[in-house]
Amino acid sequence: MSFYIYDITFLVIFSIVVGIFLWRKKHNLKREGILYLYRTQVGLKFIDHVGGKYKKTISVLAFLGVVTGYILMSSVAYLFYKLVYIYLFAPEIVREIKIPPLMPLIPYLPEAFNISFLPPFYFTYWIIAIAVIAIFHEFAHGIVARRYDVKILTTGFGFLGPFLAAFVEPDEKSMYKKTKYQQIAILSAGVFTNFILAIIFFLLLSAFFVTAYVPAGAIFNTYTIGEVPLSSIDSIGGKSITDHTREGILKAIADNNINDTLVLGSNGKSVTLTKVIAQNDSYFITIDKLKVQLEKKRDSILLYYDYPAINAGLQGAIIQIDDKQIIEYNDLSEVMKNYKPGDVVTITTKDSSDGKEEILEYPITLVPDPENPERAIIGIGFVDGGSGLLSTMTYFFTFSKKQATNYEPRFNVNLVLFIYNLIWWLGVINLSVAIMNMWPMGIFDGGRMFMLTVWGITGSEKFAQYAFKFVTYIILGALFLLMFGWFIAVF
Repeated sequence: MSFYIYDITFLVIFSIVVGIFLWRKKHNLKREGILYLYRTQVGLKFIDHVGGKYKKTISVLAFLGVVTGYILMSSVAYLFYKLVYIYLFAPEIVREIKIPPLMPLIPYLPEAFNISFLPPFYFTYWIIAIAVIAIFHEFAHGIVARRYDVKILTTGFGFLGPFLAAFVEPDEKSMYKKTKYQQIAILSAGVFTNFILAIIFFLLLSAFFVTAYVPAGAIFNTYTIGEVPLSSIDSIGGKSITDHTREGILKAIADNNINDTLVLGSNGKSVTLTKVIAQNDSYFITIDKLKVQLEKKRDSILLYYDYPAINAGLQGAIIQIDDKQIIEYNDLSEVMKNYKPGDVVTITTKDSSDGKEEILEYPITLVPDPENPERAIIGIGFVDGGSGLLSTMTYFFTFSKKQATNYEPRFNVNLVLFIYNLIWWLGVINLSVAIMNMWPMGIFDGGRMFMLTVWGITGSEKFAQYAFKFVTYIILGALFLLMFGWFIAVF
């Protein structure tokens, strides 16, 4: 039975329990905006104890938190600039992302937008992540506040239907009397804690991966590609090309209603593509990928070579060539050294693209490598996953994972995958919360931190308030541009 059944059942039961709790405690609830707040005294003794007993240690951690906060605030400015640029000038990336930029992270978000590059996001993951992130974040605020003798009035939970938030409520009058540095230290404590938690979870992810997974074949994520000048293209999908400009080729595709109709492959596993003829050589590509490239201001495009792998529709992780077992990608490289162009081999793969595991066999005639004619090739490749912050951190903390190598769980597949994805989401969401909370605008910790910083530099509270409002309006305007760019790209 699919885990979604259990997860949705848990969501329903949890919502009912929360509803009953809110009804029974309705006299203790206070509405603030769209949230209902339930205040308690839970954790106050712990906060007072830690904040009062370990002042020297907390002072050091608070300083590190301030430094981290400023680094994250600078990162936010850079990332926000990159996002605006992408959403306005790179529609092909926006169409891949699919998610609106102002969409909150809610359960089943990847499934709702059919995003293949993200793992499932169950309600179970969401509620565990909220509990971990919110409790540690808020208690960090409280502990640093007590270090600087700011009284904590209450702790509690905020409710928006089945969705929860935690809070620690300091005595704001007392807090605003503290020095600017002390206030900044209190504000940055939560994001510093989330940042440290992100590192911890990524380290845990690496340790779990080493323990729970074993290499089981070589993988590829592209067929061999080559760069082809637009001026050399003779036909696309059997239709002649006379205008070799980007606009002319796009017009020819539209006028001739060229679609992916060429089916390549065997074993019931096929790829549907379009054939491109350039200088009498055959290439393949999907029309969508061709259009994306033509939208860019380039005089050439990347196309798949007419090589054995793509003609056979080779799919899945390569686990064997003839009688030689392939455990990792390096094995594939070593085994291929034993063959010459023209040799016929049987490549065995394990494919799970349809949700069920299949063992497939492909008879393939090897061809020469254009750069080294004596070397035999299949016609596959592996492209690195990217250089963004998340990709870099994920790669750094999974250093034990060999590139282009398929891994399988050592034991219960569903359990291992569930735990791995849970740890991954905990790391990602903690990192996201740490970054987002340093936005220099009102509802985030970074908002007041920015205002206090400008106040401290200029000595003028009035100027700091104006600067804070100005930056807030700039961000709101940029968010509008993000939504506009997303709408234009998607629709």
